Amino acid sequence: MTEKAELQSVLDRAAAGGRITPEEALDLYRSAPLHALGSAADAVRRRRYAGTEHIATYIIERNINYTNICVTACKFCAFYAAPKDTKKGWSRDLDDILRRCAETVELGGTQIMFQGGHHPDYGVEYYEKHFAAIKAEFPQLVIHSLGASEVEHMARISGVSVEEAITRIHAAGLDSFAGAGAELLPERPRKAIAPLKESGERWLEIMEIAHKLGVESTSTMLMGTGETNAERIEHLRMIRDVQDRTGGFRAFIPYTYQPENNHLKGRTHATLFEYLRMIAVSRLFFDNIAHIQGSWLTTGKEIGQLTLHYGADDLGSIMLEENVVSSAGAKHRSNLREMIDMIRTADRVPAQRTTTYEHIVVHDDPANDPVDERVASHISSTAIEGGTAHPELKLLDAN
Repeated sequence: MTEKAELQSVLDRAAAGGRITPEEALDLYRSAPLHALGSAADAVRRRRYAGTEHIATYIIERNINYTNICVTACKFCAFYAAPKDTKKGWSRDLDDILRRCAETVELGGTQIMFQGGHHPDYGVEYYEKHFAAIKAEFPQLVIHSLGASEVEHMARISGVSVEEAITRIHAAGLDSFAGAGAELLPERPRKAIAPLKESGERWLEIMEIAHKLGVESTSTMLMGTGETNAERIEHLRMIRDVQDRTGGFRAFIPYTYQPENNHLKGRTHATLFEYLRMIAVSRLFFDNIAHIQGSWLTTGKEIGQLTLHYGADDLGSIMLEENVVSSAGAKHRSNLREMIDMIRTADRVPAQRTTTYEHIVVHDDPANDPVDERVASHISSTAIEGGTAHPELKLLDAN
């Protein structure tokens, strides 16, 4: 059998629902014709979502960056400030955070991602206090936040086990983990870009503990920091093995390294075609993860649309606030009308979803599309004054 025929045989098996090995995934990623790869991935998506395969989803959320002070100093990060950097470092107070939650509710947002640095003083108690306050004020908001790295850090600061840290912040209001801090899980690339973080094996161990404690999560991957193709596929293999045991990963979300204002200084990149190939291969490889999300935020709207034809079923969020990847140069912005149009012109029916992927509203009639121009991403504050969700809402300065 020729190499081309062998690749097509693997694609046909995967498209029909068969499991492929990491070695086969690597062959597909390296060598499968792009169109054939996308067609097989789309076939998997259509079969998995038979009956709703015409729909692609999005969510309205806000990243609330509570501090940029961080002890891990990851080389790809343009957001953090060292603990002793009093000029650059900052932390938001609880009232500021609650005002940002109020804006999110006012604009129809359903989810917040609490995202920040590994502050040397913030243990489990800090997160308990803030999550409990958010849930008391805004019980309708889902707190889909943090990841294994933050759990490892807060447990160490508070002198408790990871199990206790997860149990306590879950009881205080955390609904699910956002999968933050995965970056690259294999040892060599992880040590190269995030030498002070826990190992990839430890990251997965903490996520597995969370899943067994009833806290689900998403999984992510940062592409383009100098990793090899084989290391990218190994990242997928490590996640799939845990998913086989726990079933706790709701989605897989690859995104691309942004090259500005960080210590890597843009020396490496993942091309847009590499990104599309990863979307497709991940849909074929992850027979045990329901959702694949395309990242228009880091790759652009046109590539975001194309991911919907390469296996992705979701385009992520209208992110009312985002300061981390934008600090590293992500310049792609959108608003609710554009998101709906982005999905519709990719030949899908747009639907706003919940954190757990239930449809809130399906935009099947353009005449009924929402038109609120304030629902836009991604700026530090949407700065509406006196909204109905919180009458005392005031303008926030952009930070």
